[in-house]
Amino acid sequence: MKEKYKMNIEKVWNEWQDADKYSGVFRVGNEQGVLFEKCCGFRNKNEELPNNSDTAFSIASGTKLFTGLGVCKLINNEKLSLADKLCDILPYDLGQIDKNVTVFHLLTHTSGVGDYIDEDDENCLEKLQDLYNKYPVYLWERLEYYLQMITPLPPKFEPGERYGYSNSGFVLLGLVIEAVSGIPYQKFIEDNIIAPCGLKHTGFYRMDSLPANTALGYMDDGRTNVFNLPVLGGSDGGLFTCAEDLEKLWHAIFSNKILSDEILQVFLQRQSVINDKESYGLGVYRFEDSDNLFYYAVGGDFGVDFFTAHFPGQKITISALGNTQINTYPLLEAMALLLSENGC
Repeated sequence: MKEKYKMNIEKVWNEWQDADKYSGVFRVGNEQGVLFEKCCGFRNKNEELPNNSDTAFSIASGTKLFTGLGVCKLINNEKLSLADKLCDILPYDLGQIDKNVTVFHLLTHTSGVGDYIDEDDENCLEKLQDLYNKYPVYLWERLEYYLQMITPLPPKFEPGERYGYSNSGFVLLGLVIEAVSGIPYQKFIEDNIIAPCGLKHTGFYRMDSLPANTALGYMDDGRTNVFNLPVLGGSDGGLFTCAEDLEKLWHAIFSNKILSDEILQVFLQRQSVINDKESYGLGVYRFEDSDNLFYYAVGGDFGVDFFTAHFPGQKITISALGNTQINTYPLLEAMALLLSENGC
């Protein structure tokens, strides 16, 4: 069976049109070990240092999975509730943010809070670069810094009205974690998720002080992304991790190492609807149809492309961590189709 898995997965890889250009790590594993792995390209092009199975990559918005787990950890410990209002938690002037926004709204992307990085805007990348020019990335060290970019923005819709992806919402959740726990967001995630789960190559690494075996991100013009991403990752993006650690994380999630079973089920449940097959839990995407159910996180930014997905029925984890802007989402779609067809 394992050999058949490998053959079918390799076929998916070989049929992916960008396989020969990919720079990163693509890995498929289960409880017995690695089923398939491809390490491609360089973590440092100038020195020709190759990406390998332990290389840590920035995962951009994939960080939201960790933030969702962190908030749910506080709920699990009865220090916070989904119904708590943001204005009652944070000691800041929240400007135009609706006073009825709750933790639930933020976790499910239904808050309507104006987004400082509006991914619905067709000119998002250009506007993001303008934002970085106005607010230099070397100053993005503390979450409070983001408030000046968020609080002046008008709401996009009424809280609870619909799903609307929000980076601002997850920045605010990071501030919630800090207000409730009394420690910086990054340390809370390190102490409550990264360390307990044994994630050895995962952390909020500074862009100007990356540890060994960490991939530099490369833009389409060949430059690194050091001047195009916040110097320190926050609650909406910027964590670094590797493929093996992601497998450990999913195992920890589904073995109740992070959350009790009661809270885990709420975390995984469909809380807001994206389309007829995709929905969102409390920090994690869901895909469900008659043939398959899996959970996933995705991320993309300048010099970053990422997804990780867990298929609980097959107990398989699939991750792609890239240090260019080549889109790996077609790999996830092809793998989901493969597993749903029971062809492995």
